[in-house]
Amino acid sequence: MSVWGLFVSSFIASTIFPGGSEAVLAYLVAEGDSPVVELVAVASVGNTLGALTTWFLGFLTAKKYPVQQLLPGKKQKAIASVQRWGRWALLFSWLPIVGDGLCFAAGWLRLPLWTSSLAILIGKTARYAAIAVMFV
Repeated sequence: MSVWGLFVSSFIASTIFPGGSEAVLAYLVAEGDSPVVELVAVASVGNTLGALTTWFLGFLTAKKYPVQQLLPGKKQKAIASVQRWGRWALLFSWLPIVGDGLCFAAGWLRLPLWTSSLAILIGKTARYAAIAVMFV
C-alpha cells in the first residue's frame, strides 16, 4: 500500500461509499516507511476533498430543491440558526454515517465553502492524528 493508496482510500471513504481509510493509515504508520505527519496530511486532505464532493452534491441539490420551498415559514428561523452555526457542526464530519449527512446538508444550506472546508479539515485531521498516535 502506498501514500497514493491512502489518499484514494481516504477520498472514497468520505463520499457516499464506505471505506477503510483508518485501517490503511494504521497499516502505513505501523510499517514506518513514511513520516507520520505526511500520512496524516495525505489522509486528511483526501478525506476532506471527498467530504467537499458531498458538500457540492448538496449545493447542486439546493438549486433544484431550495430549502425555502420545502419548509414552512415557521421553520425558516431554525434554518437561519443552522446556517449561522452549522458550519462548526462540520467538525464532526468524520463520524460514520452522520458525517456524510452533515456535509450534504451544509452544501444544501449553502453554508460558506471556506469555513465549512476549514471545519471539515480540522475534524478529519484530529481524527487521523488520533489514529496515527495509536499505531506509532
